[in-house]
Amino acid sequence: MTTTESSSHYDHLESMSVRELLTNINKEDKTVPLAIEKVIPNIEALVNIIVEKMRGGGRLFYIGAGTSGRLGVVDASEIPPTYGMPHGKVIGLIAGGDTAIRKAVENAEDDAAQAWKDLEEHLINQQDVLIGIAASGRTPYVIGGLKDARANGVATGCIVCNSGSAVAAEADYPVEVVVGPEFVTGSTRMKAGTAQKLVLNMISTSVMIKLGHVKGNKMVDMQLTNKKLVDRGTRMIMDELHISAAEAEQLLKTHGSVRNAVDAFRK
Repeated sequence: MTTTESSSHYDHLESMSVRELLTNINKEDKTVPLAIEKVIPNIEALVNIIVEKMRGGGRLFYIGAGTSGRLGVVDASEIPPTYGMPHGKVIGLIAGGDTAIRKAVENAEDDAAQAWKDLEEHLINQQDVLIGIAASGRTPYVIGGLKDARANGVATGCIVCNSGSAVAAEADYPVEVVVGPEFVTGSTRMKAGTAQKLVLNMISTSVMIKLGHVKGNKMVDMQLTNKKLVDRGTRMIMDELHISAAEAEQLLKTHGSVRNAVDAFRK
């Protein structure tokens, strides 16, 4: 039996008080970063190949089903506003299509041929990297996508929460975060989902930093999509150039990003 499906360390959950439930869930959650720490070298190898490929014009793809697929879509969708990366450079695909983001699509994850069809719509090629996300490590949609990608010369990675899985076997750069049994047996939206989210954060953030979208510790290419971000960008420019808020905001609105505003001021 896979560890993600093994029985919870806890039983009679319905008899626990709310405080006991929350305390015990939190106790389990605390183990997740420690499991990730053990595989940082594997994450590093995956980040390095992504940076190499994207510097050469390639893209990053995520595929997954259910929670795993949704996490990939979330990570991909946050890259353009956060780092100013054009849409279509980081792409998240979920089994069952966009409908499955909000509502489960029956049997979508069981089609081993569909992932490659979905990827071909985006003209995936040898410049790109594909990461399969699957808590169990046995999702046919993900296995098939990775297998077909490798056969077509695409670099592959994965994020799974069992060791020795079929998904990892199809990945050039596997990341296996073994978090153990879930608080609710088999509910991999919990610790496994948390692990996948943390690893995705680590991967995409590190890649964006190495591609030059952060200066110091600031998101200098973020998109100005709301007042909060305009205010944040204004403060960044004030701190960097030692100018007034009014002047900084005007620079930002004129040039569209913190980076461009600072560069224009210094010319």
